[in-house]
Amino acid sequence: MTTTALLLGTIAVLLAWPVPVFLARSRWPARSPGVALVLWQAIALSGGMSMIGSLLLYGLIPFGNALPQSLVALSVDLRAGTLPAGTSFTHVLALGAAILLVGHLMLNLLSTFVRAERQRRHHHTLIALLSDPLHGQPGMRVIDHPAPVAYCLPGAGNSATVLSNGLLRLLNADQVRAVIAHEQAHLTQQHHLVLLAFKSWHSALPWFPIANRAENAVALLVEMLADDRARRVVEDYTLARAIALVGFAQFGFSAPGGITTSSAAAESTTKADAAAHAAASASVGATPGHPADQVSPRVERLVNPTAPLPWTATAGALTVAVALLAGPAYILLGA
Repeated sequence: MTTTALLLGTIAVLLAWPVPVFLARSRWPARSPGVALVLWQAIALSGGMSMIGSLLLYGLIPFGNALPQSLVALSVDLRAGTLPAGTSFTHVLALGAAILLVGHLMLNLLSTFVRAERQRRHHHTLIALLSDPLHGQPGMRVIDHPAPVAYCLPGAGNSATVLSNGLLRLLNADQVRAVIAHEQAHLTQQHHLVLLAFKSWHSALPWFPIANRAENAVALLVEMLADDRARRVVEDYTLARAIALVGFAQFGFSAPGGITTSSAAAESTTKADAAAHAAASASVGATPGHPADQVSPRVERLVNPTAPLPWTATAGALTVAVALLAGPAYILLGA
């Protein structure tokens, strides 16, 4: 199993640095963001699987020559409190690292999801109290604040798209329709779940340079996907102008204090405070927690549109994604 562990380790190294760096620097993802998003997810899953598999197989080398046999032998030896001959400190360390890495990633994903759900429920409560429905637009809420803010708030059966008065005053009717279509695309395509997974990966491995690069790249891709949905409603120039106006207007906006969490404070919280909290949430200008300069590439691809990837290139990229996912799994099962 030494060769198999080395092979998986090589795949993990390639997917940890050169491959994602090359993808992040490529220009073609702007042409077909959906395809690029599939590739990023395949890289993340395959890289994690390869890293864990490499550590596991190396640690199991003293226990047998095949993965099923080694797992059975490990279970027997653990119950007996013994270790086979030839077991070194590095084998034990690799096994421990594989187990700890799996546990760390899964617990971090769970905690990130629970924390996000708690924040969303709290935000839904505040928006219900401190916003007004937009006439003739079901699921639309308006907060009273001068900052141009637009964001979606997902939820089981009670999703909402929130706009500010500042945005409604800044944009014309077509631009507002573009913003609404963009934010509703985030809801229908469940982009928050994709972002949650990459946010969890980054928070679990903050020392891992590619995790931050992947999170930022994926955040830009989901914005482009939402833009593409909005392009079906309005012209490209209208959407580009809306993105630019909202995005760059936010740069110089100084928001008031954030929302407090106690029930008594919530009752006294003003709509301006709620909007300030919302300004830190997902917006048509830029994704929260990610660089505001994501506005520029989105505007650029709308002002100077390029054709999507041809079907041959799309098929090739999707084949690579499938191979990335199936390869490590096949190698592990065959070990």
